[in-house]
Amino acid sequence: MAMRESRKEKIFHWINAMAMVLLIIVMVYPFWYVIMYSLSKPYLAINGGFFLLPKGFTLEAYKTVLRNRSIITGFITSAVATVGGASLGTILAAMTAYSLSKKNMPGRKLLTYVFFFTMFFGGGLVPEYLLYKQFRLLDTYWVLFLPGCLSVWNILVIKNFYKSIPDSLEESAKIDGASEISVFFRIIIPLSKPVMATIALFLAVHYWNDFLTSVLFIFDKDKWSLQAVLREIITNTQEAMTRQGITIRNEYASNVSQKTITMATIMVSTIPILVVYPFVQKYFVKGTMIGSVKG
Repeated sequence: MAMRESRKEKIFHWINAMAMVLLIIVMVYPFWYVIMYSLSKPYLAINGGFFLLPKGFTLEAYKTVLRNRSIITGFITSAVATVGGASLGTILAAMTAYSLSKKNMPGRKLLTYVFFFTMFFGGGLVPEYLLYKQFRLLDTYWVLFLPGCLSVWNILVIKNFYKSIPDSLEESAKIDGASEISVFFRIIIPLSKPVMATIALFLAVHYWNDFLTSVLFIFDKDKWSLQAVLREIITNTQEAMTRQGITIRNEYASNVSQKTITMATIMVSTIPILVVYPFVQKYFVKGTMIGSVKG
């Protein structure tokens, strides 16, 4: 028989529920505002206010954005960098973590300290620029994902996850004649899906949102990522839009404006990464908790 809640418990649960609803509204409404504004006619939305529905529904802003070459090339660049960087970064972190988790590996502690040291100390922007120049990464697509694909934090998370895998599994496989590589790809990787999905999501969000790398290390704007293109549109507005072929003659007579174009571009750059979340959500909490709690 279920216990009846006391009056204080009911009040607490009611306040807790209201606080959660308020928090959800505060977090969701800015996103909803951007969607509704991007779907509104500029001469009706120009006064702002509270948006629950579009003010004069139109898709002209999205049509204008999707017809723009810079935004399309930026989208493709970001997608390739995200997929390539997340895939390469996840597998490199997993392989490095597996090596560092082996107690009999020579120099294991020294390598761990060397990796750990880089989490707190960096060379700075100028040495980074000179390093990319020496390796001929400047103004190439490689600079968008290759330098940052191996993260020490990701290595430590996966390494701690590997400690939860019994040594007897590896020992049994080696008795049956499996090599170290076979053990890694046939046993360790399948068991590591939760933490690897979590790391892949972290990397994908990082690469998709990165604009600074394009601005600092890529001189040809046709190679810029979508976020760098979006940043230029937001900061330079009319000048950036004119340079990218977006012309707005009269906001009051047109179905698009600088602000609706900006809102539509934000949505185009945001939706793809949001679509990824449902596919990795079931792994996310499990991978994070196991990878961070196990010592």
